[in-house]
Amino acid sequence: MAEIHTSTVPSDALDDRSVSKAEITARRLALIAGLLLLLVAPFLIYPVFIMKVLCFALFAAAFNLLIGYTGLLSFGHAAFFGGAAYFTAHSVKEWGVPPELGILIGTAGGAALGLIMGFFAIRRQGIYFSMITLSLAQMFFFFCLQAKFTHGEDGIQSVPRGHLFGFIDLNQPIAMYYTVAAIFLIGVFIIWRFVHSPFGMILKSIRENEQRAISLGYSVARYKLGAFVMSAALAGLAGGTKALVFQFATLTDVGWQTSGEVILMTLLGGIGTMLGPILGSAIVVMLGNYLATTGFPVTIITGAVFMICVLVFRRGVVGELAASRIGRKFGLARWL
Repeated sequence: MAEIHTSTVPSDALDDRSVSKAEITARRLALIAGLLLLLVAPFLIYPVFIMKVLCFALFAAAFNLLIGYTGLLSFGHAAFFGGAAYFTAHSVKEWGVPPELGILIGTAGGAALGLIMGFFAIRRQGIYFSMITLSLAQMFFFFCLQAKFTHGEDGIQSVPRGHLFGFIDLNQPIAMYYTVAAIFLIGVFIIWRFVHSPFGMILKSIRENEQRAISLGYSVARYKLGAFVMSAALAGLAGGTKALVFQFATLTDVGWQTSGEVILMTLLGGIGTMLGPILGSAIVVMLGNYLATTGFPVTIITGAVFMICVLVFRRGVVGELAASRIGRKFGLARWL
């Protein structure tokens, strides 16, 4: 397993659990502002663009659960994202299941893939863990290329959105947007609760000092596998939702490039923070969207932004903000 020390803020900031009334008020105001922004966003920005950002933000947040809070670097998360997209698209189009059940099937499929891949990957450490996840993901990619239900290079096209719970028409852009926003909020809340649970505290201890966690009697392999499966399931939730938003699932979703993109999003925003992957995904998706029509290679701009981030914001944008003097003053490390 790739053991990466990804603490983005001073440990004393994390150990200080005292929260003032001003910080509580600031958190509530920030939460309310974020919810209001989600509510009005489709009336200000193209809804499909925001839905794409939300899908990739949930994907990056799920990946961050593994690398940021457990210290495991996976190069194969596209398998869970794209695999769930295929499972959802196939079940909705061919089996005629409702969209909510299709998304659950995709999420369960992502979790199953995570259980299988994680079972083999956690037996190794360091770069060997990362290479095993990459090789298994590539095996799944070639499976999707050859399998009949995926339709090879054509992918699964014209996936019907259907009616959520039998009465919400997802063919309406606004209805689809608020469904995606609700799924995103549920996914982020699950991650937040998971990280701040006793299970999450043990994962952080494993990240910081695995041998000490073993000496304390924790079954490290089980905790790592649990984190791997949870991350895969949430990545599957994002992939299944994306399949309904764009009404197709293709090989691009399971390719190694998608795994690279989610790593870039997480590093850009800030590893080990709740808001970092969300901001990073918004930046990357925005660059890809607005530069696509310019004729200038998007990958060059994205690479340049990544280089600048690595040189200037080594903890990521959000990580640097939390570790700054202002961030320490307002206790941003505890809730970013």
